[in-house]
Amino acid sequence: MEKIKKLSKYRSFILIILDILCIAFAYYLGVVLITDSVFKLEMYYVRRLTQTIIVSVIVYQIVFHLAGRYKAIIRYEDGKDYFIYFILCMISSVIIAIVRKVFHIFMLERIKLIILAGIFISLMMIAYRLIIRYILVNDIVNRGINVNKTNQKNLLIIGAGNAAHEIIKTVHTKMTENYNIVGIIDDNQKRLNYTVSGVKIIGNRNDIVKICKEKNVDLIFFSIANIDSQNKKQILNICQATNAKVRILPGMKEIIRNKKMFDNLRDVEIEDILGRDPVKLDNENIESLIKEKVILVTGAGGSIGSELCRQIIKYKPQKLVMLDIYENNLYDIEQELKYKFTRIEIDAVIASVRDKKRLRQIFEKYRPYLVFHAAAHKHVPLMENSPLEAIKNNIFGTYNVTNACDEFEVKRFILISTDKAVNPTNIMGATKRMCEMIVQAKNKVSKTEFAAVRFGNVLGSNGSVVPLFKKQITEGGPVTVTHKDITRFFMTIPEAVELVLQAMTYANGGEIFVLDMGEPVKIYDLAVSLIKLSGYIPNEDIEIKISGLRPGEKLYEELLMGEEGLEKTAHNKIFVAEPLNITMQDVQKKLNLLNELLEKDDSDNKEIKETFKQIIPTFKEPEEVNKK
Repeated sequence: MEKIKKLSKYRSFILIILDILCIAFAYYLGVVLITDSVFKLEMYYVRRLTQTIIVSVIVYQIVFHLAGRYKAIIRYEDGKDYFIYFILCMISSVIIAIVRKVFHIFMLERIKLIILAGIFISLMMIAYRLIIRYILVNDIVNRGINVNKTNQKNLLIIGAGNAAHEIIKTVHTKMTENYNIVGIIDDNQKRLNYTVSGVKIIGNRNDIVKICKEKNVDLIFFSIANIDSQNKKQILNICQATNAKVRILPGMKEIIRNKKMFDNLRDVEIEDILGRDPVKLDNENIESLIKEKVILVTGAGGSIGSELCRQIIKYKPQKLVMLDIYENNLYDIEQELKYKFTRIEIDAVIASVRDKKRLRQIFEKYRPYLVFHAAAHKHVPLMENSPLEAIKNNIFGTYNVTNACDEFEVKRFILISTDKAVNPTNIMGATKRMCEMIVQAKNKVSKTEFAAVRFGNVLGSNGSVVPLFKKQITEGGPVTVTHKDITRFFMTIPEAVELVLQAMTYANGGEIFVLDMGEPVKIYDLAVSLIKLSGYIPNEDIEIKISGLRPGEKLYEELLMGEEGLEKTAHNKIFVAEPLNITMQDVQKKLNLLNELLEKDDSDNKEIKETFKQIIPTFKEPEEVNKK
């Protein structure tokens, strides 16, 4: 290795000498082929050959230096570089022929000899560079000389496509001290025992566990980008049976943004494990409602609100008005969208949905066509401790926004609701159920079309369990689960928002749209999967600690698909709940009861919950549900 480092100081000089030797030998070979004499050349040919070689060396050196080829690093050259070498040799040959013709230099007469020599020169130059590259890149240097194998991690690659080739190339050129690639997994049996960039395909998905055990695999790189969600889920489930950490390539869109395959590898996300299929949208209907319109989103800085803004702006609204009380998150989404969408007007507005006067000013100024109401307090335990804040923000905030929509004749209003509104056992869920009642009652007395969209937990949202688990794993544990049997429905934020936009196109007013959340997920199993795929053994390397149910928490959320009266829509993941038979007078009475609580300084949780039991017949204490 030290000798190679010393030689690298003189690399340009060495390459020039080798190129000169290639030129000399190529012309000698050309003359030999023409004269059919290997050892003895007539003096006539010797003199002309010498002159031709001298002129050719000068021309080749000028052309190669002008093209910057002696500054290229051979280790990183590829097919494009070799093609350039061939073209430069052909250009040099043409220049040599012109020089001989114009200046009548004492050279070999036959033009075809100069062209033939040019071909030989290009082949020899490319050949010796390939040999040098092979020596530098492969085992001779990188593995055989001064590589500390004790620091290497044994790496298994899943997928034998172009991504695997790029990853192997990166590892062999830059990271041999870090990784030892033990082989490739591919389900195509015809490829078994073939190689990709010198690495052998040693089995299919069914061999992963055995190979990981036999070869003591530390890391698995999942390098298949264009794979359906179910197959990805199945392979990742197999990987969980190993002790290896798994890293994964995202979808093709992310890869296109960053072409370096190795840099695209990321830790496994819960979305990969769930195996949910991508949502298919009727983009034309969505665009017809958004394009060239003023769209307002409340809670625009939150997880759902910000994603709503990201997706709405793609449909080219005339103006996007983003409203939030928390300035930091609002500023972040404003800067993100203004950077990406320079031609669309974006206004970030600091305001609280509690402030009726401020809301009226905003609606009067912007006159929105569509309103997406995502502003809410959503954290269940926090709202159990501060129930009056949930009532003020969620219920009366929603009431204020619906009144503004009615007054300024907004076309359509969409409430972002939650599965916790179904038979609620906590203050947050109860406030959201009350919001649904407001929406359905208001729709009966307004020209505005009021509707709600209800769904479960979204992955990666503020307060979501998944980011917490990842943080706890990174810190070495313990990972805290409130109960071993607790289950939840999960959906990605983009998927939820896509379905919200689709549901918006189906709304005629008064609907509560229910999104198909798939199968419920056991939170304990989720924690186990994340720990395993991070390369640890649950309850050995990382402890899973049962912390106990939090205030207001249910073991099982209601099955959204089990609610009576659900009807299908044109989309297979969107359903409509049977509308409530509730009037605005009924809602006003309920609001009056809640307002009385707000006016009391000594309202306690017991009194608040008793009031909710009066206004929401399905409200229950968590103990009543969890003991079943």
